[in-house]
Amino acid sequence: MARAVSISLKKFTESVNNAVKAASEKHPKFKFEAAKGISVSYLIRGFPVPEGILRNATLPELQSFATDVAQHLSAANQDILGGRGTAEGAVISVGGHLTIGFPPPENFILTE
Repeated sequence: MARAVSISLKKFTESVNNAVKAASEKHPKFKFEAAKGISVSYLIRGFPVPEGILRNATLPELQSFATDVAQHLSAANQDILGGRGTAEGAVISVGGHLTIGFPPPENFILTE
């Protein structure tokens, strides 16, 4: 079994905010506020897509945005990928809410 990777929550949140900002510059339709926390489930970092963006975006555009965010994060945080290379972006819809993020590595521990 792979050894768990320790992830600094503060450092990771800063990386997420930098990645979302960089992806937003490439995709001007998508403007997100800075993250204040991390959602840990299927997507290690998930953030809901506001209704205003959903009305004007296609699923392929959202997938492209999610992939850009994941690529920026993977470049800044190689230790969290567990040797998997570049992270893939993910878009998931649950209960009428669309969330963007990326799948987590198998074993990780969030630290302060």
